[in-house]
Amino acid sequence: MPSLTAAFRPAAGLSNPHLQTLWGPLWRRRATLSRRRERLWLEDGDFLDLDWYGPEQADTPLVLLLHGLTGSSDSPYITGLQQALDSQGWASVALNWRGCSGEPNRLARSYHSGASEDLAETLSHLRARHPLRPLYAVGYSLGGNVLLKYLGESGLDSTVQAAVAVSVPFRLDQCADRIGLGFSRVYQAHFMREMLNYVQDKRRHFQAKGHQEGLAALERLGPLRNLRTFWDFDGQVTAPLHGFSDAHDYYRQASSRYYLGRNRTPSLIIQAQDDPFVFDHSLPTAQELAPGTTFELHRHGGHVGFVEGSLRRPGYYLERRIPQWLATGR
Repeated sequence: MPSLTAAFRPAAGLSNPHLQTLWGPLWRRRATLSRRRERLWLEDGDFLDLDWYGPEQADTPLVLLLHGLTGSSDSPYITGLQQALDSQGWASVALNWRGCSGEPNRLARSYHSGASEDLAETLSHLRARHPLRPLYAVGYSLGGNVLLKYLGESGLDSTVQAAVAVSVPFRLDQCADRIGLGFSRVYQAHFMREMLNYVQDKRRHFQAKGHQEGLAALERLGPLRNLRTFWDFDGQVTAPLHGFSDAHDYYRQASSRYYLGRNRTPSLIIQAQDDPFVFDHSLPTAQELAPGTTFELHRHGGHVGFVEGSLRRPGYYLERRIPQWLATGR
């Protein structure tokens, strides 16, 4: 396991990993940004929605932001970073994975932790439309896993100048076990409700629109009433919808830990040792990391937390650290 760093200090009273994890979704004030939405049509006939913010000059640095499981471009860690990048004079575009922008996507398939083909299409689109802009990428949780997988797959052809991944579930099988333990079962129950609602909403949408092919694909999944764990959901839903033989096959092919050594893009990974979704033994060793990767491991921070300052005046380490690292590389 990489050595610890002391660069982040949690806010007084917020050293507990669950308070760090829950602060953003439960207590952080939501930013309302005036953004421009662009619909990107994919080669398979589906779409992704992109939300743009910041300066539009042709040579302005551009950062692609990737949200986590059941999140969206409205997640507070996304809008917070978009504001921080704008204050640095940089532009950003927040990707909504399939079906996460408030409108069900067109196909029975959805997004998942290994959907690097969707990231590749998005980056290709951005590079073609904005060839003069320095291009960067930042991913959180599921988005961080997809990003690191893509960087390993693409090697020297990633098209991004640098990348940051935060709170990464490096081994999806082990994280599926970890989230079923202790208080983390509260998160598991939340994610299961959201993911099942996602499928049921799409089923109703397909039925209302007369989309028989998509509806039939979802009906073939069978009844979803007794799904309680990630293993249950990924075995009955994720794997068959996306061409994996079972949950084990999905976890093996989609886990970013297996791709880290082939990454040739300068990268920063920010992780907390007390992340309630990730075992210590799920973290990669220094030998597994590519030479251009910096692994920043903090004792505290929870999962996509990293709240500093004080309870009355909270600050957000990620929104301070990520723009600074992207601008300087250190």
